[in-house]
This record gives sequence, C-alpha cells and structure tokens, in this order.
Amino acid sequence: MTAYDVIVLAGGAAKRLGGADKPGVRVGGRALLDRVLAACDGAARTVVVGDRRATARPVVWTREVPQGGGPLAALGAGLKLTTAEYVLVLSADLPFLGPGTADVLLAAAGRPGREGALCTDPDGRDQPLVAAYRAEPLRRELALIATEYGSLAGLPLRILTAELELARIDAGPDAVFDCDTWDDIAAARARIREHGAVLDEWITSVKNELGIELDVDTGVLLDLARDAAHGVARPAAPLTTFLVGYAAARASAGAGPDEAAAAVAEASRKATALALRWEAEAEAAGQGGDAAGGPAGGTKPDAGREGTGTP
Repeated sequence: MTAYDVIVLAGGAAKRLGGADKPGVRVGGRALLDRVLAACDGAARTVVVGDRRATARPVVWTREVPQGGGPLAALGAGLKLTTAEYVLVLSADLPFLGPGTADVLLAAAGRPGREGALCTDPDGRDQPLVAAYRAEPLRRELALIATEYGSLAGLPLRILTAELELARIDAGPDAVFDCDTWDDIAAARARIREHGAVLDEWITSVKNELGIELDVDTGVLLDLARDAAHGVARPAAPLTTFLVGYAAARASAGAGPDEAAAAVAEASRKATALALRWEAEAEAAGQGGDAAGGPAGGTKPDAGREGTGTP
C-alpha cells in the first residue's frame, strides 16, 4: 500500500450552519471529523487544520495563518507538517467517505505523469478536498502561488488544481457527499438508517466507539442470534452473542485481528450447533418422543410411583 500522510481541513466558519461547530456535528452518533479520520487511519501522520478537540485517534493540530484564511491557506499550513511522498487531502464534513476511496485516489495519483488525483461529483465538478497529491509538486505550486499573490489567504483552491496534472476519479456520490447545511445533516442522518445500510453503519460505529479493530461475519452472528431465539428463547439471542464474544476474546487473547475473527467464527459455530440441538429436542418432544426414543416432554421416569410411598 502507498505510504501517505493526510491533511484534514476542519477550520471553516460553517456560515451555512449558522456558525455551528461543523466537525463536531454527529451523524450516526459519531462526529463528522471522526468519521473522516476513520476513513484514513492508514496514514503515517494525520494533520488536522482547525481548533483542537477530542478525536477518536491521535492527530497533529495546526491552524492556517491568518485564521479564517480559507482552504488554500489551511492546506499550506497542514502541508508544512507532513513528510510522506503522497498527501491525502480531505474536508472534515464527509460522512460517507470510506477507506476504499483513499486507496483509489492514492493509486491514481501514483500513475506516471500524474501529480495527484481528485474525485468528481455526480455533475462532473472537481472536488479538490477529496483528493491525493504528490507532495513535491504540491509544495512547488503553493510556493509559486504565495509568491505571485503575496500569500495564500483568501485564494480559491482552483488556482492550485489548475496548475497540476491531476487524474479525475468518479468515486460515486457517497464519497463526495458533504454537509454544508442542516438539510445535508438531516439527509445524512436519514441515509444511514436506510434498509440495507443501517446494520453496517451501526456495527462500524460500535467498533469505533469501543476501539475494536475486528472484521467479523455479521451474517454468522445474526444466524446465531436467530437460532438461539427460535431454538431456546428470545432472550437467549443477545445473551448468547455476548457469551460468544467473551469466549472468542479469551481464546484469542494477545492475537491479532485475523485470529480474533477466526475465534468469533469458531465460537459462533459451536453455539449455533448447540442451539440447533436444543431446537431438535423441543421438536421431538412436541412429537411424542426425543431423538433417542425416550419419554416425551421430559416426563419423570418414576412418575407412576406417586402416592405409593416409594422414596
């Protein structure tokens, strides 16, 4: 994988949000900034240009000069603190950005003759804050612009991108969906609850909240919960999945994420088999006998002795 640093621009005035703290606005229970940071956790160094705040993982903080000097000034300030050959540049208001977009951008930026790559929106407009750049030409052009205009403050990003040889990437509408207004925030919050997306969003949020780096087959766990609820009792579903997680944690103590995922799968397999055995016994009891041909319904072997005085 290409080694890279990342610069996240999080210092805008958010005028269309009434001056609200946009990077801290929550979508799916997570701050917008943390959602962006989760999409680029493979960076060697993460620089956030904006006011300090609590974040889900460690970052390096800086501010543009002057504060409020705009995205080009912020980019220049962040670039001073990076050392990698490639720099991923992102805004802090991208709720649906995923690691896959970062990988695509970095791969395109590394092609011969390219000085970077940026995403385009569904209307074909460039999105220079969803982009990857080679650091050397980025520094060169920023220095030339600062010399020509006297500083980077107040200048639009298109002055920079017009001077670079960039690949254009159509990464889909989710990658470039940004939250400029409260309507955008509402739309993002509604989208994560759509059928087919809500479980993935929830699991990702829980893993980030708990600091877990583990990929598991959610289908296996859902099947286990179903079998426990159906074959035993409804409350058995959450209790069983908890016990499976506990058993997997003990079995994979000190191991890596792959071993932990394998431990979850094995514990799920065992628990599912047990739930299915319980279900089979219940079905057999309902038909008048268990799988071994014994008495049905758990009848006591000595039931006929009641009232005989036999102990």
